[in-house]
Amino acid sequence: MTVRRNATPWASATLVLTALLATGCAGQQDKNNDARPEASSASATPHGYVEGAREAAEQQSRLLLNEPASGETRVLDLITGKTHTTTRVKDAVGLGTDGRFGYLHAPGGTHVLDSGAWMVDHGDHVHYYSAAVRDVGELPVGAPAQVRSDRVVTAATDQDGRTVLYARSKLEKGEIASSRTLAGTYTGAVIPYEEHLLAFVAESGTTKLVVLDREGKRVAVPDTECDEPRGDAVTRRGVVLGCADGALLVSHKDGAFTAETLPYDQDVPAKERATDFRQRPGSDTLTAPAGDDAVWVLDVTDRTWTRVDTGPVIAANTAGEGAALLVLEHDGSLHGYDIATGRHLTRTKPLLTGKEPAGTDGSTPVIEVDRSRAYLNDPEGKRVFEIDYNDDLRIARTFSVDIEPVLMAETGR
Repeated sequence: MTVRRNATPWASATLVLTALLATGCAGQQDKNNDARPEASSASATPHGYVEGAREAAEQQSRLLLNEPASGETRVLDLITGKTHTTTRVKDAVGLGTDGRFGYLHAPGGTHVLDSGAWMVDHGDHVHYYSAAVRDVGELPVGAPAQVRSDRVVTAATDQDGRTVLYARSKLEKGEIASSRTLAGTYTGAVIPYEEHLLAFVAESGTTKLVVLDREGKRVAVPDTECDEPRGDAVTRRGVVLGCADGALLVSHKDGAFTAETLPYDQDVPAKERATDFRQRPGSDTLTAPAGDDAVWVLDVTDRTWTRVDTGPVIAANTAGEGAALLVLEHDGSLHGYDIATGRHLTRTKPLLTGKEPAGTDGSTPVIEVDRSRAYLNDPEGKRVFEIDYNDDLRIARTFSVDIEPVLMAETGR
C-alpha cells in the first residue's frame, strides 16, 4: 500500500535576518570586475581557479571505504578505477562526508580524510575538481560525533552537545585548527547554513529551533518546536530536520529564514519515523526507512510524504526527479519501485554474499547515488557494484577491493 499526502504548505514561523549572501561568480563578474580572462592572458587567474587542484568538465567521484576490524581505509577513484591506501582507522562505527572530506567516527575521535574530489555549485553552473588524497588528522571531539559542513565552516558536535567550529580553509590545507567553541549545549547536529548555524536547544521542557550567527550568538528563536529531533538533510530548498510528527523545512530567501512544518498525515509509531535521510546530494527528494518493511519518501518541492511498502529494508535511496526508489532488501537484491504508485518495477540478481547483510553497529550496506549511477558495497564479497539506475538496474561495473568495505561514502558530487 502507498499512502500519499498532498499538503498545502504553511509557515509555522517566519523570521527576518540580515544575512550576508555569497556573490555568485556567474552573472556578477562584470559587476565585481572578475570577468573570465581571455585565453591570451597567461598571467590572469582563471575563473573558478582552486590552487593545487585540477578542474575537470565532469564529476570526479571517489568512494571512501573502511574496514573497521582492521582499520584499513581506501579511496577508490571512479574515473580511473584505481585505489589509494590511507591511514588506518580501527573500529570506526560510522562514515560521513560533506562532499569532499570523509569523517570516520571511531572511539578515539573523528578522523578527517581529504578525498581530493569535490564540486563547487554556483547555482547556474558547477565546477568539478580533483587533487591528491590526503589524511588531515583527528578532530579532538568526543565520540560519537556529528559533523556538518558548508563551504566555510565545519561544525563538530559531540554526544554531550558541545560544538566546535573548524575553518574549512584550514582543512583544505591539511590543517586541523578550531576557530571557535560554541557556548552551551545543543540537541543533535549543529548545521551550517546560509552564513548561520541551525541548532536545537532543550528549554522549558521543549526542544526549540534556534538560529545562531557564526560567532555562536542567537540571532533568532523561531516560534516553533520539534519533539525528538533526529535526522537532517540539506536540499536546494532548505534544510530538512526530522521531528516526531514529521519534519521542519528551514529555508532562506531575501534575508529571511522560514521554518515550515511538514507533518505526517497519520499517527506514526516511533520505530517507523523518518530519522535517517538519504538522497542524491542537492536533490529535493529524501528517503528514510519507515520501520522494517517500508520506506518514506519526502518530496520537499511538493511538501508530500509517501510511504512505500517494500518488504524488509536494509538500505534505500533515490536520484529523485522521477527516478525509481532504490531499495536493498534482505534477499541481497537491489529493487526498484515507482514512488508515486508503490509498484515494484525491477530487481537485480542477489548481489550481496552474506546471509545477513544488515549489521547492527552502523555497518549496514548503503546505496550512494549521483547524477548517473548508484553504488552498493558488498563487504563480505570485497567489492562495490556500480549500477545504472536509468537502465533497468544494470550492473555497469564491479570493483574488487582488497578489504571488506563495511563503511562507504561517495565524494566529488
